[in-house]
Amino acid sequence: MDTVHAARSLFPIAEQSAAVIANAAINAEYKHLVVAAEPPATNVVAGQFFHLLCPQSGDAAPFLRRPMSVYAADHAQGRVEFLYKVTGAGTRGLATLAPCDRLNMLGPLGRGFTLEPTWRHIVVVGRGVGLATLAPLALLAERSGIEVTAILSARRPDLVMSVDLFRGHGAEVIAVTDSDRSSDVVNVERLVRDLAVRHRADALFTCGSNRLLLLLQRLGKGLGIPGQVALEQQMACALGMCFCCVRDFRSTAGGVEHRRVCWEGPVFDLQEPMSW
Repeated sequence: MDTVHAARSLFPIAEQSAAVIANAAINAEYKHLVVAAEPPATNVVAGQFFHLLCPQSGDAAPFLRRPMSVYAADHAQGRVEFLYKVTGAGTRGLATLAPCDRLNMLGPLGRGFTLEPTWRHIVVVGRGVGLATLAPLALLAERSGIEVTAILSARRPDLVMSVDLFRGHGAEVIAVTDSDRSSDVVNVERLVRDLAVRHRADALFTCGSNRLLLLLQRLGKGLGIPGQVALEQQMACALGMCFCCVRDFRSTAGGVEHRRVCWEGPVFDLQEPMSW
């Protein structure tokens, strides 16, 4: 069967020094980094990631690169974008980058999302920085003639991200937060079930929350709806050689398999990953 997809591209993968265009805060916790890049970086597709060599921040020098999913890319303009939360030494280093600074990046890497041409409407459910990974699905779906409902979860309204990006590609956006308890699993389940009843859930996509993954696995299995999940994982090489990012997955035989998130993923069938 033919598919419209963001396929894995084993080659070309390249290391390049990209010039920073902008690196601005979008709220109290997250920053939006835009770099000028050349192919193959600008050929990155939804769900793939880059391995970034983060600069030193103060006395903290990151020992390893940091994997970061692509937020957006424009081949014609030569731009690649990232959305990240400042949490540790690596992202603190990224936060120091200013326009005209250089960022060493390796990629694009990994397997991306896949859209079946028979799907007419998909549901995207994400939380936190997972919204950065899911955001490129909006453009991919728009180009494929597939409608999107995006359920975007965060602790507070000011931390809900990617709303404008999703809406800019024609998606319906439902923001849910902890502050008003609309992000409770019970409410998110109600929203997804309602979409399924209205035949607006041909597939389910998620990233960024274990509880949302478990919910969508249960709903997908019970309602017979396929789906995909993008996993976030610490990595060392990001090329499948070090086995640092191995996680447990359900095998077709009913047992447990160990797979590398960087190589076999980071996008997997919704039902395969086991809870963490």
